Parts: sequence; C-alpha cells; structure tokens
Amino acid sequence: MTDGIALPDPLAPRDEAIAGFALDGTVKGVKPGASLRLDQIGAQGWALPEMPLPLAVLRTDRMRHNARWMADFARRNGLSLCPHGKTTMAPQIWALQVAEGAWGITVATSHQLQVARRFGMKRVIWANQPIGTIAVDAALGAIADPEFDLYVLADSLAVVEGLAAGAARSGHTRPLNVLLEVGAMGGRTGARTTKAALEVARAISAAPGLSLAGVEAFEGLLAETRDVDAFLDTLTATARACAAESLFGSSEILLTAGGSAFFDRIGPRLAEAGDLGLPVRRVLRSGCYVTHDSLGYEQNYRRMRKESLTLDWPVGDLRPAMEVWAHVQSIPEPGRAIITCGKRDIGFDTGWPVPLRLIRVGDKTSMPFGAFHKVTGMNDQHGYLIGPADGLLRVGDIVVLGVAHPCTTFDKWQVIPLVDEQFRITGAIRTFF
Repeated sequence: MTDGIALPDPLAPRDEAIAGFALDGTVKGVKPGASLRLDQIGAQGWALPEMPLPLAVLRTDRMRHNARWMADFARRNGLSLCPHGKTTMAPQIWALQVAEGAWGITVATSHQLQVARRFGMKRVIWANQPIGTIAVDAALGAIADPEFDLYVLADSLAVVEGLAAGAARSGHTRPLNVLLEVGAMGGRTGARTTKAALEVARAISAAPGLSLAGVEAFEGLLAETRDVDAFLDTLTATARACAAESLFGSSEILLTAGGSAFFDRIGPRLAEAGDLGLPVRRVLRSGCYVTHDSLGYEQNYRRMRKESLTLDWPVGDLRPAMEVWAHVQSIPEPGRAIITCGKRDIGFDTGWPVPLRLIRVGDKTSMPFGAFHKVTGMNDQHGYLIGPADGLLRVGDIVVLGVAHPCTTFDKWQVIPLVDEQFRITGAIRTFF
C-alpha cells in the first residue's frame, strides 16, 4: 500500500492475452474436463495435492519475498537491478520485479524483446548481439517509441557494421544505445583483449545512429571468485580506456554484469571503475533470484554470504519458491521408486531435482526427506528416486521436488499455478517461451 491506497497486485493477470488464456485438458497441469480462463483459476477452490501430477507450482509468498529482497540488496549496494526475463518469460513476474524496484528487464533474443514490449516494459537490456536483418531491425524499430529505452551489445566490428546499417535503414534520428561487450578467453561472446575492445568502442562511437552507452560482461560461466574478480576488473579497465578517449556518447555510462551465481561481486568490482567523467550506473542482471532454487544457486548463495561479509545484506535469505510435485508410480525393487516426473517436467541441466518432502496418500501433512533419498536419473516422463529399502515410500505417495535450475523448469510449462502457504491455488502465471 502507498499512502493508504491499495496498489494492484503485479501478479494479477490484467492483460487479456494472459487473463483470457483458455485452460482445459489440453494444457499441461489442468484438470481433465476443466474449461475456464486463466484469471478464473484462483476462484475454483483447487488445492494441492488434488491436481493432476506432475505439476510445477510457485509459492507466491516466497516469490514476493525474493523479489523484494533482491531489490533491497541492489539499493543497499549502489546497484540498479535489471533482472534477466528469460528466466521466467512470465510478464506477470516481470511486473512484480519492476513493482519491487527493478530498473528494467533483460532479454536475450528478438522474440523476448517483442514479449517485453507487448507487455509494457519500458526499459530493456538486450544482453546479446543482434545478428541479421530481422534482429537488427527489431532493435531499431523498438526505439522508434520515444518512451522505450533499449540497450544492445556489440563485441566485433562486424556487429557494429550490422547495427549501423540498421540505423541507416530505420531513417529516424534517435541513436541506438550500444554496450561494448568484453569476454573471457574460452568463454562466450565478448571482445577478448583491450585492443580489440577499443577498436569496437571506437567504431560504435563513430557510427551514425549508434551511441556507446557503456560496457557489459557476463561472468556466470567462471568457476572461481578470484577469476570473476579479475574478469570484472577487465570490464572496469576497458571502461576507463573508453572514457580516456571520450568515446561514451550517452548522458550516463552503464557498467553491467551479473548472472545469479556471483551477484555479490558486481557492486564492489564495478565501483573500481572510479570517475569516468559522466554519471555511472552499475547494473546487476541476475534473474534466477526470483524463485531461487534448491541446489546450485542455493549453494552459490551460501558461498556468497560467507565470502562477502562486508556487503550490506538485507534481512533474511533468498528462499526456494518453485517446486514440482509428482506421484510415486512404481516401486519395482526395494529402495528404488519410479516417480512421475521426468525431463519434460523439470530442469536437469545443472543437476537432478532435490527430494524435499513426502506426502502420504490421503494425508495432508508432509514429512521431509532425509539425505539418503536422491533422484539419480530421469527419462522423458519418469524419475528414479533412490533411498533406503525401509518401506517408507508407497505407490500413490506424493514427492515434492526442489528444482536444480529455474530457467529450464519454467520453459516446460505454459501455465504454472500460484499457491499460498497452505498450497491452495490462488492464481496462475502464463509463460511465453
């Protein structure tokens, strides 16, 4: 609430493309025989575990907490938050992130850019190189809207040439903001040397229709904190070199980095850029925080809390907000249960799902799994849950799984129910993968 006025719930589906989305038995996770709009799902009185399984769910209170927590972290540490929208591809969740204070939304493809524009995002970092006429023209077409701000990346003279040609085709005078991307040897995109980066920066600065707006990097593929720090120092050194040649053409300089594995390093390292002659905005692009997870990002978060004791951390912690529920389908051997959740239902690219809780058939209470129960593999529609041969598991039991990677779980579901802490379905989000 603001000054006693109740604000609209960002998660509420107000756009007809979301609110009116038809839910019936052809939509994964919807009860057979059901026929309703997405904005009617919260009024059905449905609750877990009464739904067809497997089913991905979002614990709304935890997700709201995470959105508020990360926005607070950014504010406390002198950062602007521009979370990666590809994590969820859910405009309702983007709206929640912006409502909690996010500066903008990050995308990676022209399709994601179109979704962001369609659902009202006003500031976007396209953290990738627009390649080909269609992608370049999408970028230039977007900035024809004077109320829409866009930043794209370039790491080579070839990319700059393509963007400059697009600017010439567009015919309008507003320059396209371009971020110089620096990269690490053996990594992903990005200029590999200061010399190469400066050549690209000079080309951007000199190109009609383009403006060098800052320097960007992605550190998330690096494994060690010291390597991340050294890489981010390359970013700031490159920014200083660009400033020394007066190559920046915007009113403020963006320095931006950040996956979800090292978000603690971004503020301190980017602050090392010092005085660049123009106002500097340090932008964090982490996306997975909004649901967090039960494996990789949770482990990284615990490491960050130990390593970065001098940061201004908000009260509390990030909390896993996404779960996938499944049935025990078969117990063909002692200690080996087959569950109804496979690679079509939950991410597996960074590790197998984590068994969290067991719900007995007909019982509304749950019990936590111990360390001896593990998912050891999955097929398309089956998972292998291994544990003690003690008869604990029974056919029909419900297994609640924590996700190991939010990005590759979201993209398996068109619609994901929102649940309260009593696991009653209060609404749903629609994804646009």
